[in-house]
Amino acid sequence: MLQESDTKDSITSTEMRALELNAEYFGVSRLQLMENAGHNVALEIASRFKPDKSVAIFCGLGGNGGDGFVAARHLSSKGFEVKVILAGEARQIAHKEALENWKALQFLKEIIPIHEVYDSSLIPEVNAEIVIDALLGTGTKGKLRPPILQLVEKINATNAFRVAVDVPTGIDADTGEVLGQAVNANLTITFHKTKKGLENAKDYVGELVVKDIGLPKEFAKFAGPGDVLFVTKPRPSKSHKGDFGRLLVIGGSETFSGAPALVALAALRAGVDLTYVAAPAKTAYAISSMSPNLITIKLDGEHLNPSNVSGLRRYIEIANAVVLGPGLGLHTETREFVRAIVEVVEGSGKPLLLDADGLKAFAEFKRPLNVPLVLTPHAGEYAVLTGEKLPENFDERIAVVQRTAAELAAVILLKGPVDIISDGKSFKLNFTGNAGMTVGGTGDVLSGVVGAFLAQQIDPFEAAVAGAFVNGAAGDFVFEEKGYHMVSTDLLEWIPHVLNDPMSHLKVRKTSAKTS
Repeated sequence: MLQESDTKDSITSTEMRALELNAEYFGVSRLQLMENAGHNVALEIASRFKPDKSVAIFCGLGGNGGDGFVAARHLSSKGFEVKVILAGEARQIAHKEALENWKALQFLKEIIPIHEVYDSSLIPEVNAEIVIDALLGTGTKGKLRPPILQLVEKINATNAFRVAVDVPTGIDADTGEVLGQAVNANLTITFHKTKKGLENAKDYVGELVVKDIGLPKEFAKFAGPGDVLFVTKPRPSKSHKGDFGRLLVIGGSETFSGAPALVALAALRAGVDLTYVAAPAKTAYAISSMSPNLITIKLDGEHLNPSNVSGLRRYIEIANAVVLGPGLGLHTETREFVRAIVEVVEGSGKPLLLDADGLKAFAEFKRPLNVPLVLTPHAGEYAVLTGEKLPENFDERIAVVQRTAAELAAVILLKGPVDIISDGKSFKLNFTGNAGMTVGGTGDVLSGVVGAFLAQQIDPFEAAVAGAFVNGAAGDFVFEEKGYHMVSTDLLEWIPHVLNDPMSHLKVRKTSAKTS
């Protein structure tokens, strides 16, 4: 039996936005979700009141207001006397789905009066028996401002039965903080799952009802564009070099100089500010010649060895995360080096990603570490790591990966036709990518993307899920352009495109996405 990714009783506002975006990516549009939400509000009210009641619906300009527009339409069709109070001017509605439902109301103005309130002096008298708060939703942060503030006060001043849509306006959905003023609801109808902050705001929530809006629980197991939300950080204009992370890449050998270079270049494309590549001196000089963007640390010896450890300590201290293993080789001294450097990284408290030969060396002394750890094996490397071959049955494979992740207190990103990512508790499946990505180096690009996210202090599980999606999606864009004649460096140019617009992958998914 698979352990579900979606077992939590509550959900954060960011998780909900990500899930809705992923649902759209997998074929359930936000317009459908809005219709389901508003319809459920109407059904809940109709189950409690006879249609001889009057209803006033206070709507914002965003998605929560769109839920209110849908509820207005359905309540009117059930015989309720409905009017809508809009917090602003209709021309300010920029939310695509809300605007569609607003347009539908324009043909019903004779039976659903609409008041546009762009100044507090325009707030109408409200004598309704039921008041619906659809002003602001789960993304609300900061103190309420006019006219929302005055509309909240108006709602609270009525003698009506007060219904909040998703979350009472003025309540932070994640913390329960009151943002100056908040609607004091008799009933809150929230969607899919309860929101984390509602537990701390019981005095404002009233009775809490959770309604299904058609989000299949399976979607919580799939990586999608919404997961890129978790790793996308705004860049303030006053940002400085290093604010978005420094990544140390340790690897390379006489034979493999390209692997650590690909890791570093991919990390730079994924948004990290600085990368350092530590490699044997001859290899490091070769890497330096590949790109002026790469900073190399020239280490003594033909291959990495225990004497290199002391010289790397200061770089580990200034780095925000470490990727260890690409192109490393498995010389006896190199395996000793891996054991020693892992202890140094562990002592520094920095997140660590192990890939390729780093994984194979780690297999000799594997244990849970006291730092965030991400392992990125393919099936063969997984067998070396665990001493066990992966089962052919896909469900069993997921369960085995979960078990190993739990045993090692690590995040495992198992690369394959469908990537499996697990932190031992949850798992996600990633479907981006294509058979052309069997070409050497695409795994190094993946390590660079995930390493960049780790360096930006992203949660390791979220970093691995987003990294898998981004890397595979970049490969799909290359496939669309070149077919199977790709090389790993082709992916680098597409990483920014996927990060800037992850939903754009829909354009190529049908022709190149993997199937389970």
